[in-house]
Amino acid sequence: MAITPPSLAAAAYQGAARIARTGAAPDGAEDPAAAGSADFGTVLAQAAQNTMQSLKAGEKASLQAIAGKADVGQVVQALSAAETTLQAAVAVRDRVVAAYQEIIRMPI
Repeated sequence: MAITPPSLAAAAYQGAARIARTGAAPDGAEDPAAAGSADFGTVLAQAAQNTMQSLKAGEKASLQAIAGKADVGQVVQALSAAETTLQAAVAVRDRVVAAYQEIIRMPI
């Protein structure tokens, strides 16, 4: 099992805590009905949406750089954020799979 860097784990925790605490949509718009009732599936769905938005932003920055319309610093920042988000999503997926496998091994 790979060891997750502390900064990556902290960023993933902060993102999940924000989603669970506020029930906020990825764009920051808050849904009052979901504010106090974020279930596990909702948290995972919102995390997946955040991941996709970050990856799309990285792709967009890359395309703008190829076209000569973006600053190199902005491209590096967008790609770094996308990479970190993807690593966090993979780490969460690995933990969910490990938890599922642990549950399957439990005696009935």
